[in-house]
Amino acid sequence: MVVPTRHRDALNLLSEGRLTLTLSLERCLWMFPRPAWETTRAEIMEWPLSAKPVQRIVLGNATDVEMDGNGRLLISPELRNAAGIRPETKVMLVGMGSHFEIWDAAAHEANQEKAMSAGLPDELKGFRLR
Repeated sequence: MVVPTRHRDALNLLSEGRLTLTLSLERCLWMFPRPAWETTRAEIMEWPLSAKPVQRIVLGNATDVEMDGNGRLLISPELRNAAGIRPETKVMLVGMGSHFEIWDAAAHEANQEKAMSAGLPDELKGFRLR
């Protein structure tokens, strides 16, 4: 996968191109700059025993990767398959603040459409942009 140019400089500055990929429960991959992953990993390790199955998915699939000089990174076949990313399909890189999500483009579009149709969850009904 090639990281878009607009994100390469920030990732190189934050982590010298050292990244961690892991599987999320939404069937996408999470991509963290290594320092952000270390903080997140420590938080996940503190989860209660009841969250052990999710902890196992996120921590057990974590893989360290490095971006090369051209902004490319290799995603293991195991992670690609788990996230439904096929070699011939287009992927989407979605910025989420502390990390990115890597999606099969068609799955991302379907997920986005579903979220837009559902509207805001009850917990966010009072949310207003300022």
